[in-house]
Amino acid sequence: MNDLFSPGSLVTVGGGALTVVGAVAYATGSANLSLPTIFYGIPILLGGLALKSSELPPAKRVTPKNALREARQQAPAELDKLLGDVTRWRYGQKAHLESSLEALKLWDEDNPPQLLEVEELNPNGSYGLRLRFQLNAVPLDRWEEKQERLGRFFAKGLQAQLTSLEDDQLDLILLPAADG
Repeated sequence: MNDLFSPGSLVTVGGGALTVVGAVAYATGSANLSLPTIFYGIPILLGGLALKSSELPPAKRVTPKNALREARQQAPAELDKLLGDVTRWRYGQKAHLESSLEALKLWDEDNPPQLLEVEELNPNGSYGLRLRFQLNAVPLDRWEEKQERLGRFFAKGLQAQLTSLEDDQLDLILLPAADG
């Protein structure tokens, strides 16, 4: 259902509707209606199709949006920004957090890691995030080498925990450091 309401889908449907209305108006001899709807409808339809071809859907959000609102407000602003970034539609990117993974040298151009889901955590009153990745061509040992840097990369005072899962998946948990 979420795929239906992506910006690319809405623009494509709008352009398609204008094009159909213009074609019907042209066929029935309504020049006043056919001219603007066809001239606007076809470019809008093509723009929507271009958006659809480069679309990256949001990561699955495990925690309901309103569940940890108070904890999120007291968390580092970088975590809230990270959550917002991975839970929105992206265009022209191969994967969520593309520039961050490139900077961390956890990127493979042909088969990059894919963010599958994000979950908000609140253990012991400490707000954090769990990011589940499909590793693809980036091996687990490369992630483990960067574990210490991962937490600091996303926000000051964070600690990263890595948990290897079946099917080449990895959980990256970002929580406040015990001393931070």
